[in-house]
Amino acid sequence: MDKSLATGTHRLSLRQQGPSLPLWSGVGAGIFLLALVGGTVTVLLARFGGDVSPVLTDPYLHAVIQFTLWQAFLSTALSVGLAIPVARAFARRHEFRGRRLLLSLMGLPVVTPVIVAVLGIVAVYGRNGLLNQLLQQAGLSFSFRLYGLSGILLAHVFFNLPLAVRLLLPAWDRIPAESWRLASTLGMSSRQLFRFLEWPALSAFVPGALAIVFLLCFSSFAVVLVLGGGPATTTVEVAIYQALRFDFEPGRAAVLALAQLALCSLIAITMARWLRAEPLTPGLRYSARYRPDCDNRAGRWLDRILIVTACGFVGLPVAAIVLAGLRGPLVAVTLDSALWFATGRSLAIALAAAMLALGLALALAVCARHLAVRLRQPARADLILVAGSLTLAVPPMVIGTGLFLVFLSVGRSGDLALVAIALVNAVMVLPYAVRGVAPVLIDSARQHERLCAQLGITGWQRFKRIDWPAIRRPTRFAAALAGALSFGDMGVAALFDTSGAITLPVMLYHRMAAYRFDQAAVTALLLVLLTVGVFLLIDRGLGQWRS
Repeated sequence: MDKSLATGTHRLSLRQQGPSLPLWSGVGAGIFLLALVGGTVTVLLARFGGDVSPVLTDPYLHAVIQFTLWQAFLSTALSVGLAIPVARAFARRHEFRGRRLLLSLMGLPVVTPVIVAVLGIVAVYGRNGLLNQLLQQAGLSFSFRLYGLSGILLAHVFFNLPLAVRLLLPAWDRIPAESWRLASTLGMSSRQLFRFLEWPALSAFVPGALAIVFLLCFSSFAVVLVLGGGPATTTVEVAIYQALRFDFEPGRAAVLALAQLALCSLIAITMARWLRAEPLTPGLRYSARYRPDCDNRAGRWLDRILIVTACGFVGLPVAAIVLAGLRGPLVAVTLDSALWFATGRSLAIALAAAMLALGLALALAVCARHLAVRLRQPARADLILVAGSLTLAVPPMVIGTGLFLVFLSVGRSGDLALVAIALVNAVMVLPYAVRGVAPVLIDSARQHERLCAQLGITGWQRFKRIDWPAIRRPTRFAAALAGALSFGDMGVAALFDTSGAITLPVMLYHRMAAYRFDQAAVTALLLVLLTVGVFLLIDRGLGQWRS
């Protein structure tokens, strides 16, 4: 009775104190996001004019939307469909030497700049690529049309197959060891194990993987821009870029941006129930030694082939970039002053975007913690976190188009380009930062809230001594990933580009478009090394500060 009375008195005192700094920080971050997204959408609507009849009857818009949906559907089906047997092979060979290293290799596409990976794919699978050269030496020929739908699908599988594998692997942790022992006692075959044990666990993870991969493929830009090969293979984001940079039709760009916003919002709402992370059941431990099919020789060889093929598929384009860069005019390219000016701009954008994304994520996470733990309002805490994930339904090109039109109307589209690129990149990576930091911060508060209240630890002292040690690792990773992704992104940067060298990825794209592949290879190698350097710089920089 005394305990409940004390709890009620504590909650009453919190309400009487009025809004606190954590609450206002989250509200401020939410208002900033709503102003940025809502303001750009308002600009697009104003440019659009509200007449929907030309949109509904525009065959070009219909063709672009149809191809965008079709390539996203095929890319998702291939990526997740191939990821299931690869993830099963990794799960079935749970304790082999080098497994952790190979899984880290599967994470390379996440931090590899898209334009660099596309150049690596061309170097491996192109007409004069590594694969064709090896086949010609063996007296064979291989015909593969890289530019078009087939090339887009190949690149999307390269990026999303490893992601899907990592999303699906936790499914095997949901299967208790007792189930494997029972299956061994019953003498189940590998096919029966998959049907009765593995697929029921996978079915909780596959829809989420499908939703995430589909959204990524739907809003793909650099892959389609480089490998599209013509008007017949144009997606909505590429059409926006063409409307602004080549045709200079802001009205058409606004219509395309609004169409993409509507489609992405509809997809996100439809798939919202699948985007939630599946918690693991406490106490369950997966161990491959309990599987009755681990000693099967055919299964062992099949798993080895799948793992080696998947890792080779991911590693070959990166290796090709490294070899081509070392063979190119390394000295001439590295002495080019324009390259280092572009590098400086890319670095400034990456650091600004990483710090802004981290600041917004911490503000939203602290506000959600305050609502969930101190005020006992989990529904409002979830609403704050949803605000941080708002940009999942608003593609970066939509925000970039709105900012482009705003700056164009005031005649400052060139001067404010770097600010716009940093803003868009920050909100692009914000959902990943929020999802990495907020759950850890809320769990830490649930463990230490009462102790902090008793000892009077508040404000900066609480953050430095209690919160930071708990969230230091996910915060470091989130900020480093944000910086690396922003450094290697060329989507919005290409929209604001006027010189061909506004950022390093845009410079690489222009060198590829000019068929200067030797210089492009060296630029790609430098871009990869610098991206890794930015990741390590931010990660180690934040890691140096300890409580």
